[in-house]
Amino acid sequence: MTGSGFDEFVAAHSTSLLRAAYLLVGDRGHAEDLVQSTLVRVGGHWRAAQEAPRLYAHRVLINLSRNHIRDLTRRPKVASQRDAGDPATASGDIDRVEDRQVLTTALRQLPDRQREIAVMRFILDLSVTETATLLGIPEGTVKSATHRALRGLRDHLDGVKPPVPVEVGHAD
Repeated sequence: MTGSGFDEFVAAHSTSLLRAAYLLVGDRGHAEDLVQSTLVRVGGHWRAAQEAPRLYAHRVLINLSRNHIRDLTRRPKVASQRDAGDPATASGDIDRVEDRQVLTTALRQLPDRQREIAVMRFILDLSVTETATLLGIPEGTVKSATHRALRGLRDHLDGVKPPVPVEVGHAD
């Protein structure tokens, strides 16, 4: 049974979980499903999770996102309403929407492990040690994968031209 500690956890971390899920799977609907499933699992195991609920939830989210990515090859592709209210653009900062879309596209170009590590390190703000523990890999692997992920992002972003500002004339 869950208590108020779980409710506080959900209130404090749902947004960051949704942002991370979106960057992992690239689709808002699937990201919302992942977060909901993550929270159901965390709530169902709250006694075990309450010692380190954030890390527990991140581990569940990563596992569920891997399952989702694996399932994509088994199911027919479904058209989505891309970026319609995606959590990466929910801040209301319209001028940066294109930048966020470019970054999301760049993240989708990375291999799964590099994308997971980049999201955990820079979106969820986990340390190298926390990321290594969560994924069950050596810290050196986290560091080298982080380096490769950043290089891959730079390579992708170097080829992207910044949007040209459009001037709008005034009607006379």
